[in-house]
Formats: sequence, structure tokens, C-alpha cells
Amino acid sequence: MCGIVGWSNINKNISDNTEIVVKMRDTLINRGPDSCGVKTYENAILGHRRLAIVDPTGGLQPMTKNIKNNEYTIVYNGELYNTDEVRDDLIKKGYSFNTYSDTEVLLVSYIEYGSRCVDKINGIYAFGIWNENEKELFLARDPLGVKPLFYSLKDGGVIFGSEIKAILKHPSVDSVVDKEGVLELISLSPQRKLGSGIFKDIKEVPPAHSLTYNEKGVKLYEYWKLEAKEHEHNLEETTSYLRELLVDAIERQLVSDVPVCTFLSGGLDSSFISYVAGKYFERNGMGKLNTFSIDYVDNDKYFKASEFQPNSDGYWIKKMVEHINSNHTNIVLDNEELAKYLKQATLAGDLPLMADIDSSLYLFAREVRKTATVSLTGECADEIFGGYPWYTRNIEKIDIFPWAESVSHRQNILSKKLKDLQIEEYVKQTCRDTLTKVPKLKGESKEDEMMREMFYLNIKWFMITLLNRKDRMTMANSLEARVPYADKRIVEYAYNIPKAMKLLNGREKGLLREAMRTILPDEIIDRKKSPYPKTHNPIYTSVVSSMLRNIVDNPNSKMFDIVDKEEVRRILETNGDSFKKPWFGQLMRGPQVMAYLVELEIWLNEYNVKLDI
Repeated sequence: MCGIVGWSNINKNISDNTEIVVKMRDTLINRGPDSCGVKTYENAILGHRRLAIVDPTGGLQPMTKNIKNNEYTIVYNGELYNTDEVRDDLIKKGYSFNTYSDTEVLLVSYIEYGSRCVDKINGIYAFGIWNENEKELFLARDPLGVKPLFYSLKDGGVIFGSEIKAILKHPSVDSVVDKEGVLELISLSPQRKLGSGIFKDIKEVPPAHSLTYNEKGVKLYEYWKLEAKEHEHNLEETTSYLRELLVDAIERQLVSDVPVCTFLSGGLDSSFISYVAGKYFERNGMGKLNTFSIDYVDNDKYFKASEFQPNSDGYWIKKMVEHINSNHTNIVLDNEELAKYLKQATLAGDLPLMADIDSSLYLFAREVRKTATVSLTGECADEIFGGYPWYTRNIEKIDIFPWAESVSHRQNILSKKLKDLQIEEYVKQTCRDTLTKVPKLKGESKEDEMMREMFYLNIKWFMITLLNRKDRMTMANSLEARVPYADKRIVEYAYNIPKAMKLLNGREKGLLREAMRTILPDEIIDRKKSPYPKTHNPIYTSVVSSMLRNIVDNPNSKMFDIVDKEEVRRILETNGDSFKKPWFGQLMRGPQVMAYLVELEIWLNEYNVKLDI
């Protein structure tokens, strides 16, 4: 993976401003520590920082090709998983290649197919291509939004980058957050509307979208959408085909010229990935697979079971390590360091996101990076195959995001000057707007229609939030995290599987369990879903409380322009217990709400946020 930046303005010569793009590029050094480059034209400057995964010497960027008296330059962040097929197709059309990198394949695919190159590729990506003869910039982001891509429209031109911090380094872009941005931040965070960058001047290319900039202006285009179709396979055929798809997706994502590992929690999703990866390693003489898990100091003493987290991971991890014979490392995080790294997590994410759920992943990735450069992880299976509790609840109508339980509490936390913000209605309307876009099949049952709505909401909101977190925290440590379940072929197939089959035997991820049965131990197959582990240690709560108390006692704290000091004090006095519902999803409860507020203050200061409210 890499970091990309660029600036194009076809209305004026910007070639003397290379240093601006270099500064933007170098904010992304953690995304690409191995090499860097910049390419300057009269109307475009492209910059790149590289984390070398495949073809370390041949894949240097920006990469330029001259074909048919035209020059094209690409900056690219991602991995293609059908590189060989696309290359073979292009060779048949008369093209030749100087490297075996997927970067060159992607660039030549664009030269041949133009904007429709995205129809030919399967992978995770964000890239920009400058067409010198046509004076045209083309940007694109992968279908599920695994890799990020932000942009700003300024002075008739386009500024783009992998992260918000890179955009803010451009002198034309200011760190202003207006009332709409604050409303979105407080009502939806850590989610963002697709296309939003929270900052007034910054937008994001949504998943499955491309952006074209030329003399006609800027055009945003959705190149991939889910389609509602009849599911034609019976249960046996479905489980067999699904298993084939999953194995193929995992094995394609094991291709690398640098060390690869997996994250292993002992849950269904990561266990299957680790099993397939382990067998692949065996067949190809690659030795033992390295697997990694996360825990916290003394968490076994303080773990509390809940609906969302019914058991801890240790027993199940041991079971899987024995089953696949992996070389396993259990990384145990210190709770005080977990709180201390809230700042690094905020800087990595460019926004207050998921508190210690972020800082723990940041620290975990830091340790994994000492051994590996690429990791496969189990994200996205829950959204695609119905793994969350809200999939099995009897919901007659979706009026609000099913994981948005804290709306009224968020309203209470607003500062007096913002009490007029209608948080609940905003969240409900945002949800309703998304539901209008759900592809449905005429004549299908109400249950299957509701399943489509739940699926769509989850991949467009919940899943992209977790993918954002995964990308920022791992790439901040120069670790590439791949997500096999986010293969668009799997998503397309799963979207049309009827509810009764998807939730086979009335269980969350029932079909997925059936597809993996006989491959994994029955104990793993039948284990109730347990999410990413969080700390239960009171030491963490104590440290976060102290950090928040310092903010409350500081007369110069900035966050009280947004949130009410007395309400924050009440949360503090109760160690977060006065905030009754999770801030987001399943894990962000009392201690995490306090940590989120700490992140909010860090963000306002570190990004010199100017509130236009």
C-alpha cells in the first residue's frame, strides 16, 4: 500500500509549485516509507510514497508511460487481485510490459479502456491518472471503499490525497468546520456520510465512484452498484460456491514479495482466513503461517460478558493455533499506553473516531509490523453475512440505523449554542435517504426486502467505518491490511441470498458457518460471535478519566464550543455510566465515550480547527 497526492489546475500553470505537493506527499510517509517520487506537468503535479509489496524495483511511482504519442502518469494505492488476467488480456491487445507490478497493469488498462478500466479490475485501490494530451485527471476508489481518497475543489482545480492531513497541507485549503460538519460529527461519528470529509473544504470520493476533471469541469460517477437478482442455487450449491469464492479471494490476497501474516481472534471469520492461508503456505513451501492476536494486561481478571461480547478470545485462539499449526504471537497491550496513544490514533485518523478501539489497533499494528508487512483480517464478514445482533432481531421497519442507540444522549451533550441542532431527525433522515437507494426485487417477501435494507445500510455505513479505522491505524504503522471478505464478487453473490438461507438455523452468519463446517473445528463453527476485544481494566478508565478531567479544568479547552461542560462533568463523575447507550455500535461505552471526548479536544487543537458555527 502507499500514499498518493496530487494537484491539477487546467486553467493555470502550476509547475513552479512542486514543493507544495512534496509537502503534501510527505505527510504520508508512514503509508509509504520505502520510496517516494513526484512528477510535474504544467497543469498537474502528482506525488507518491511507497510501501513496496510486489515488484520492489519495478513498481516505482509516479509511473509514466508514453503510448500512441500520448503520456500518462499514475499514482496508485492498493492491490489488484486479478493482475495476471488483466495483463494477459492487454498483451493479447498488443501491449507490452516492463515490470510485473500491478501498477503498470492498472495504468495500461486505463490507456486501453479509459474510465471503464474499473470494470476490468478486482482489488482494493485508490488512484489518480493524469492524461497529458487530454489535460484530464481521473480518480477512482474501489467498490467497497477499502482504500481512502479525499479531494478539494479550489481555484478551479482539484487537490487530492489519501488522507485529510495531506489535503490540509495545501495552502489553499483551510481547516474550517461549519455547522453542517459539527452536526455530522456529533450525530453520526465515527461514521461519515459517503463523500464527506467533515471539513468544509474537503470531500471524499465515495466507494465505487470515479471522478473526472477536465475542461468541462468535475464529474463524479458511480461505476458499480449492487443488483437485485433471483438467487438460483439451492443450499448445497450455495455453500459449495460460497466456499470456492472465499478460498479464491483469500488465496489471491496472499500474493506478496514481503512477509504475510493473519490476524486471528478465534472467531469464525479470522479462523477461516487463517486456515486457508496456512494450507496455502504448506502447499507452496512457505513454512508456518504467522498469526497474531490482541489482548490487554489483566483483562482476564476484569472481563464482563454482555450480549455483544459473550466470551473472551483466549480459549478459541489456542484451539485454532493447534488446528492450523501456526506460529502464533499474542500481543498484550498496556492499559496506560492504550490511553496515551489516543493522540496518535487521532492523528492517524485525522478525526476523533473510535477511541481506544483505534489506539489498540494502532499499537497492535505497530507490533505486528516488526514481523510482517502484509496482514489478512476478518473484517466485513459480519456486514455481508448477517453477523450482528440487529440482523436477527424482529424489526418491522427500519427508521434509524439499528446500531444508533445513543441519539438522545448525543443531543444532551451539545453545548447551549448548538442545542437547536436536530440530531435525531438528522440521523433518521440520513438513514431514510440511504434506504431509498436499496436495489430490490419485485415480488420478494417482506423479510427478504428487509434483509436487503439491512445489508445495504451495513456495507454503506457500518462496514466503511470499520474499514476506515483499519486502514488508518495499520497504515500509520506501514502495515498493509487486506480484507478478503470485501471482494466485490462475494458481496454481489451474498446480496441476493435470501434471509432464510443466510441466517440458516436462525443463527447469525448461519450460512457462512455451514460453508465452513468440516473445515474448522465444530467449537469454532458454533461459537457465538464476539467482536474485536476491548479492555475491561479499570486502570484504563482511571487514566482516561484523569485526561478528561484536565480538559474540563482547563479554561482554554476548545471542545466546549461543541459540547456542554456540565454534561461532560456528569459523564466524568460517573466514569461514563451516565451515558447509558454505546456511543457507536457495540463497544463504545462509558470509558470509550470519555476517550472519544479526549480525542475531540486533541483533534480541535492538533488540526487547528476553525469552527464556523
